Amino acid sequence: MSDKYYLGFDAGTQSVKVAVYDEDQHCLAMDTAKTHLAYPHPGWVQMDVDEYYRLIKQCMASCSRQMEEKGWDVKKVRAIMGDGIICGIAGIDADGHAITPYVNYLDSRTADDVEALKAKKLAIWGKETGNAEPNIMFPAMFARWFMKNIPAWQEKGVKFVHNCPYVLMHLAGLKGEDAFIDWGAMSGWGLGYDVVQKKWSPEQLEILGIPETYMPRIVKPWDIIGTLCEEDAMETGFPAGIPICAGAGDTMESMMGSGILEAGRAVDVAGTCAMFCAATDGIIPELSVPGSNLIFNSGTLPGTYFYWGMVRTGGLALRWFKDSIAREEGDDYYGTLDELAKRHQPGCDGAMFIPYLTGGNGDYPNVRGTFTGLTLDSDQGAMWRCVLEGIGYDYMEITDRYRKAGIDLTQLTITEGGSRDELWNQIKADMLDTKVVTLKVAGGAVPTNCIVAAYAAGDIPDLKQALQRQLEVKATYVPDENNTATYRKAYEKREGLLKALNGAL
Repeated sequence: MSDKYYLGFDAGTQSVKVAVYDEDQHCLAMDTAKTHLAYPHPGWVQMDVDEYYRLIKQCMASCSRQMEEKGWDVKKVRAIMGDGIICGIAGIDADGHAITPYVNYLDSRTADDVEALKAKKLAIWGKETGNAEPNIMFPAMFARWFMKNIPAWQEKGVKFVHNCPYVLMHLAGLKGEDAFIDWGAMSGWGLGYDVVQKKWSPEQLEILGIPETYMPRIVKPWDIIGTLCEEDAMETGFPAGIPICAGAGDTMESMMGSGILEAGRAVDVAGTCAMFCAATDGIIPELSVPGSNLIFNSGTLPGTYFYWGMVRTGGLALRWFKDSIAREEGDDYYGTLDELAKRHQPGCDGAMFIPYLTGGNGDYPNVRGTFTGLTLDSDQGAMWRCVLEGIGYDYMEITDRYRKAGIDLTQLTITEGGSRDELWNQIKADMLDTKVVTLKVAGGAVPTNCIVAAYAAGDIPDLKQALQRQLEVKATYVPDENNTATYRKAYEKREGLLKALNGAL
């Protein structure tokens, strides 16, 4: 077994995950912890960014204990690398402490501001960022809200930071002025930067009313920003002085870990926010237009770019149904729901679920989560199948846009938690009329982070080659043409339903 170890973490919406891998990609230790979401007003969703810091340290301590129990030396950990949510920020003071809530893509509080900014119809957004118009998910809009509505920010705000850099800078004992962001997660801001030049845009920031002094410095994901501080070393059980990488965006790392290293590939990041990503060589004008409902980002690797469409409550809708409707807490019940759903035919005999549990967007801003077409035969299994298919219908819309723009979608790789659901994987293959694959190394972003950490430590010479070695297919799902035809007919009827719901609410 290798004697070089790397610690990676993922700071996700519903949970955090920490793991230690060796250079042969064997997982030596792993732990997870659930996060908490607060809903202070209708349409508002916020979190405590310090909870991420506490939970990461908690899981690190668990991993160090596991390693010691198994006889693996924690002193052989050569670097720490993390990833976090690309569309979410908090504001910090000079000491690096959070003085605002952490607000992410699930939140809709900026809707009025977004519409006002959209009305200006500025071309600079699409030209420099690839995103033709503002969006309620963009951190640029959260920053504007913080500056207008948070007295603590107005009094002592210093920088805006994402959740992963917040954790990393605290592990390293850094202060507010040391705040940073990697060049991929930077594009998660949606507005305010030049995506090709990988720098903040003075002209855009002036339009947004955000002083550039509030923006974190831009670094490469594998840059070393500091080392594990003495205080956190004692708390976590890992030795002080371990180099800490700058981190990356969760979507970017999932893309890399799924083999999406060049244009023409696609991946479904089946997490809390269901994201459907397609890699490109750069901005495609017909996709970077108002109303496309697609987001454009730069990747972790130099010269990589991708578009993504999403269902904000994709994976969250599954958890909501299990916890609040089925009223079952254990994750094993997902398997029970799948078995119940298999008793029902594709399309659920016309029953349907609209998954907009935190509000609509795009052409249907007024639509909310809805079941429709239910009958006396619609049991829990039918409703569960409707939830799975409901997310798939939004994916069909995104797929149509990609294909119309000439992006080849003959194969889709699925990663993150949703990749373990075989029924859902087959539903996606049928709905999107494409071959779906899952990978044997299904840890998603965390093992990818450990590969980047090994690169940062100088233990692997070629990052892209190391990533490609991990791409062993676990399972393949082939579309059934009859099911595909059924879903296409239902999809065409769904548009009328969305228009009616949007006008009625």
